[in-house]
Amino acid sequence: QVQMAASGGGSVQAGGSLTLSCKTSGSIDVLDGVGWYRQVPGKERELIVAAYANRTTDYADSVEGRFAIAVYSDRNLLLLTMTDAKPEDTGAYYCNAVPITNPNSWGPGTQVTVSS
Repeated sequence: QVQMAASGGGSVQAGGSLTLSCKTSGSIDVLDGVGWYRQVPGKERELIVAAYANRTTDYADSVEGRFAIAVYSDRNLLLLTMTDAKPEDTGAYYCNAVPITNPNSWGPGTQVTVSS
């Protein structure tokens, strides 16, 4: 199974930008899709952006127009570029397959804190 590890989190002021990276242990071409998930305290982890093998993308309303996903299959690498950050973007960010087929596949996430 492909394992993924997110990195690049940190603190950013509201309105600022941040780019997260995700390195995978194997080829992501075997997956139906890949995506970024976000978890805030007290809430379930949610999918916020997905990129599919047919080259389509899907964004949650909360991040549409502000976040962008990039997939580099040749480097087993995903990026998430966050712009116009908002305090409600604060949370732990994870990357993983879409859909999740193995509940034990979660790798380390990265914390993002947006201050107002």
